[in-house]
Amino acid sequence: MFKQLRNIDTAFQHIKKFSIVLIAANVLICCFWSFFTYKAVTEAQGRVHILYNGKVLEAFASTRKANLPVELRDHIKDFHHYFFDQSPDDKEIKKRIGKALYLADGSAKRQYDNLVESGYYNRMISANVAQEVEVDSISLDINRHPYAFTCYATEKLIRESNTVLRKLVTKGVIDDSGMQTDNNPHGFMIQQWQILENGDATIGKP
Repeated sequence: MFKQLRNIDTAFQHIKKFSIVLIAANVLICCFWSFFTYKAVTEAQGRVHILYNGKVLEAFASTRKANLPVELRDHIKDFHHYFFDQSPDDKEIKKRIGKALYLADGSAKRQYDNLVESGYYNRMISANVAQEVEVDSISLDINRHPYAFTCYATEKLIRESNTVLRKLVTKGVIDDSGMQTDNNPHGFMIQQWQILENGDATIGKP
């Protein structure tokens, strides 16, 4: 009788150990399955299929953070082109300034008002001067938020007789506005914008 009890107890211990091993194995399998499923779903979400000329092409999507410096610089460039690329036409000036003001806060509006009050645009129209800007470089600090920047550009005042080149330097900070729109596709907002330098550099023939 005792031998039978010992056999039953031994069998129970074997079954108990086997059950523990089986449960542990199932838990490990579930963990590995969950991990690989999550990885597969993440990789699938990172793939974008594009239909081009009747062919399906596969591309890889990247996070916005990876493209952040590129998007910030493009936003800054767009703003400066809208603000400084001007033709001697009052309606066109207001139209382009309006586009620029969608990309910046009231600091840009104050700069515009100062130029209007000084008669800058009236002199440009009366002298038939076109204005173009070429952004040379943008110094950007993405380690601190909002992101501080300094923009270095060359401004051209184009007359019939000659072209005046100006050195243009501006600075400010740029932050996420929280909303992307048709007028502000990147969804950023330039703040505390200042014109540090805008002086004649050289004069040359067009």
